Amino acid sequence: MAWCPFAQKLELQPESDSQPAIRPTQFIMHSIAAPWDEQRIYEYWRDSTNLESHFGLDYDGSMGQFIGTQTRADANYRANLRPDGTGAVSVETASNLKHTDPWTPEQIEALIRLGVWLHQQHGIPLRICRSWDDPGYGYHRLYPEWSSGGTDCPGDARVKQFREVVFPGIVTRATGTTPPTQETDMTIQKIDEANAFDVDLADNVWTTLAFTDAVIHSGPRQLVGPTYVQLTFEAGATGLITGRFILTNPDGSGTSGYGDIGEFPASSVPQFLHNHDIPANKTLRFQVKARTGDGSTTKLIHRVVSGDFTV
Repeated sequence: MAWCPFAQKLELQPESDSQPAIRPTQFIMHSIAAPWDEQRIYEYWRDSTNLESHFGLDYDGSMGQFIGTQTRADANYRANLRPDGTGAVSVETASNLKHTDPWTPEQIEALIRLGVWLHQQHGIPLRICRSWDDPGYGYHRLYPEWSSGGTDCPGDARVKQFREVVFPGIVTRATGTTPPTQETDMTIQKIDEANAFDVDLADNVWTTLAFTDAVIHSGPRQLVGPTYVQLTFEAGATGLITGRFILTNPDGSGTSGYGDIGEFPASSVPQFLHNHDIPANKTLRFQVKARTGDGSTTKLIHRVVSGDFTV
């Protein structure tokens, strides 16, 4: 079993020794609907219920670990332990009684740090889970298979923080992207952004998306070198979404394939990842075609970009 070096070890017994082993492939974040620190969460798991999470996180960022990450914990319903031996690592975070408050800056920092450690320790891939059993990162209400009775946990404010701050922060820190130094070409700048783009896609037509638009920085941008991009789409209940990243010349000519074509059921959470170097004098673009079959609209609902760009 694995114990996080920056969490206080508060080992639950007999659960820590008696529950079966898992191979961790997911990290799921919760709110406990109580303003408790890690010691009080531990006492609750120990004295009041046979359900538990792996970690507990206080408002001030202090964290306890109750069970090793390679042992099953019971906070995630069907994701606790799947038939193939995989399972989810869980963290309960202090909140108000209705889990409507946002995470504090200290909690956000601790979640990012823990998310990076889990990626490094267990190889959890740097993506938001695309289905209930897909490896990656998520929050409790993301899939019904993660909650036996349905839940709003961790609350709207924290879901927004997960998508806009916490998960992008994990990706940025885990991929080791850094600002330019005096020895580098100072025309190269750093970008880390996570945002929603309200882009409607026509049905059954290839649409090309570029990454040269200005969102945080003024003026056109050209991504260069090691770059991480994640695109998440929303579609109807039927059909397929197909897409791939491509390289072109800056003017859009000279298209070349760049990675495998991905295809996802529209009823899932279609998500496409790029995690490769971009050659000099090339532009990264993305081609996507949605075939919903029911006349519904397909949208790009979330975008994460981390890497260097030139201006």
